[in-house]
Amino acid sequence: MFFSIVIPLYNRPQEIRELLESLTQQQYSPFEVIVVEDGSSKPAKYVVESYRDRLDVHYYEKNNEGQGFARNFGFAQAKGDYFIVFDSDIIVPEDYLQQVATGIRRDGWDAFGGPDAAHPSFTDIQKAISYSMTSPFTTGGIRGNKQHVGEFHPRSFNMGISKKVYEQTQGFKLARRSEDIEFSIRMIQQGFRVGLIPEAFVYHKRRSTFEQFFKQTYSFGKGRIDIYKLFPQELKLVHALPAFFVVGLSGLILLNLINWGSLGKIPVLPLLCSIGNIVLLIYTFLLFLHAWFSTKSIRVAGLGIVAAYTQLIAYGLGFITNYMERVVWKK
Repeated sequence: MFFSIVIPLYNRPQEIRELLESLTQQQYSPFEVIVVEDGSSKPAKYVVESYRDRLDVHYYEKNNEGQGFARNFGFAQAKGDYFIVFDSDIIVPEDYLQQVATGIRRDGWDAFGGPDAAHPSFTDIQKAISYSMTSPFTTGGIRGNKQHVGEFHPRSFNMGISKKVYEQTQGFKLARRSEDIEFSIRMIQQGFRVGLIPEAFVYHKRRSTFEQFFKQTYSFGKGRIDIYKLFPQELKLVHALPAFFVVGLSGLILLNLINWGSLGKIPVLPLLCSIGNIVLLIYTFLLFLHAWFSTKSIRVAGLGIVAAYTQLIAYGLGFITNYMERVVWKK
């Protein structure tokens, strides 16, 4: 079984170096690497070329169109039986391809995805973000595991498809934002076997600051409405939970402000505020305990609370904003 690893790249020369370095350590050797530079102003050709003596690597440059179409460009050059897509901010464990080959032979997947984890070398903020994106206390708990909602949809940071899937679907139809979810749904609708290989995890850096993480998850929230417009049946209640969280948190803050300003003149307000504050406190405390247990670090657990609130608020705001624009106002 021969694999073609396709990596779209946009102004990330340092990230691609770390990814390529990890690929040189693979225990399974029949694979090629295809790097597609998607109109970068900071090209990484010199980095990629430095690995030609250790990897079967191919470098291409094209005009900027977005990561979805950059992957399609790579698929068109690929020679593998299966095409594997990575984001550039990935580090790959040395047994990754062996786990993929084993999983495909065992389960007969036409397309697959795998989970992500935090590498020991990541910063505490990156570890906290990784925790938030995989935690059962956020919507991250439904991504990259067996307890997903509905059918499993591989995500493009760690996705594989057979050559037959590409030939029949012609790859990604969206250039950016939720392009992987749309592709996954379309693969399933066309009758392909799509599933999770839990052992085929990667280390995913994601974003290095909470500001970057906010922007990313805000886009995820907007993307969920994009998917709803294409496939209405794919919108589940759990996808709207961050929006409910934003509304509930905003309402609780408003109630507390009114209660503080009224100085007890509205009898029911103190009780409502107390109930809401206690529920929020319990949620935060359980979140902290779980993050501490999962990461074995009090500091990362504390940052995990910030990451979780950032994720829920940003996703919820993106969801609400795009819902109002595309569904209510029909823009």
